[in-house]
Amino acid sequence: MHAIECRDIQVEFYGRQGKQRVLDELSLDVPRGHIVSLLGPSGCGKSTLLRVVAGLAPCQKGTVLIEGESLDRARGKLAFVFQEAALLPWRTVWQNVRLPFEIQSGNLIGDVKASIEHCLQLVGFQPSDWHKKPSQLSGGMKMRASIARALITDPEILLLDEPFAALDDMLRSRLNDLLLRIVADSQRTMLFVTHNISEAVYLSHSIAIMSRGRIAELVPVPFPFPRTAELRSTPLFASFYGQVSEALNRSER
Repeated sequence: MHAIECRDIQVEFYGRQGKQRVLDELSLDVPRGHIVSLLGPSGCGKSTLLRVVAGLAPCQKGTVLIEGESLDRARGKLAFVFQEAALLPWRTVWQNVRLPFEIQSGNLIGDVKASIEHCLQLVGFQPSDWHKKPSQLSGGMKMRASIARALITDPEILLLDEPFAALDDMLRSRLNDLLLRIVADSQRTMLFVTHNISEAVYLSHSIAIMSRGRIAELVPVPFPFPRTAELRSTPLFASFYGQVSEALNRSER
């Protein structure tokens, strides 16, 4: 069974120029425990597809199954990480990470303290940082807090919409490694939107290249897991980067 199954997804929006088809009978399978990146130019439908999978945007046609179930039944298996960290500025890191528990249950049930501490430690927060407000955090720390908040309900699937786009290359690389550790330790499935070819190659089991609302090409990534930072400087990585770049160019012809 696939973790995510999208079949013939069609999404249309109405704007100044009339009806625009954003997703055009798109189909995609994401195997359980795999990382699949959505790669393509702005406006090709990457973020829209992610929101459809999350149940945050409707589709006019098609179906989405999560672990074989409808979105309504499987919503608790998903967590979404946005481009912006979207932390509540008046709450501490701890309180922001605790928020999904409050939304789901209305009160705190069980030993959530241990769960919060585990997630904060997993993303690299020291206890001295737990009670800081978002205004006291760097961009990378804000995104770490956002990831911890996504993990707190122990989702089976992570959906990430260009979470590192605003970060410098060095910090992006560190957070890529963090995601790989999280997936390796938990066998979670991840659907990841990015514009960055290097990031897509380094993270993914396969790359879905999108163009004009469809999957133009699904490219398996040949490098074994676990992956280390040294991979990025190898000739094989550079060669495969070139192949993905060529596939992107083909998709736009």
